[in-house]
Amino acid sequence: DVQLVESGGDSVQPGGSLRLSCVVSGLTYRRACMGWFRQAPGKEREGVATINGLENTNYRDSVKGRFRISKDDAMNTVYLELNSLKPEDTGVYYCGVSETSMCHPVYVRRFNFYGQGTQVTVS
Repeated sequence: DVQLVESGGDSVQPGGSLRLSCVVSGLTYRRACMGWFRQAPGKEREGVATINGLENTNYRDSVKGRFRISKDDAMNTVYLELNSLKPEDTGVYYCGVSETSMCHPVYVRRFNFYGQGTQVTVS
């Protein structure tokens, strides 16, 4: 079974930083598109950043220059570094996987989610 276990969320002040981790098991994720998504209360889930098997990355406009997605294949882990955090970054952050070629945060519906997410609160 596929498992994606997210961790690293916390409550921080505006301007703070966090590093989220997503440990992947049950799939050959090296060739897959991995992504980070978030969902604020009362809002739909939105894409934040994606990384494909060639480590090409894409970001939603509002996080460009502040967030960085990366992965460590040896550790089966995908990371999301969050810097210069703003209150509007608050939400539950989820790790997702897509086995299509549409590796971009806008393609939320192309991703599957298997984890519980990790809460990020900026206030």
